[in-house]
Amino acid sequence: MLFVCSQNRLRSPTAEQVFSCREDLEMDSAGTNHNADNPLTAELIAWADVIFVMEKAHRNKLLPRYRAALGGKRVICLDILDDYDFMQPELVQLPKTKVSRHLPAM
Repeated sequence: MLFVCSQNRLRSPTAEQVFSCREDLEMDSAGTNHNADNPLTAELIAWADVIFVMEKAHRNKLLPRYRAALGGKRVICLDILDDYDFMQPELVQLPKTKVSRHLPAM
């Protein structure tokens, strides 16, 4: 699983942390901006089974730039706005609620 936001500083790293306890899943996070802490690459896209973007704007950047690497993979928009701090309780709850329905049960 790959979580994507703009800067890879708040939302996507929080989502990665939230699911890091799942030993049955591998995950990473990245940002669409060039100055992101972990910039999105074609290699990360190719590695991921499913990609979760925080906003439609991230999907709109990702699709044309990495179309070849996507190869028909699912890109799911979580609609989580950039209104939270890293690991803020409200932000921790949002991916739990929105991502869990797309994951296999433990």
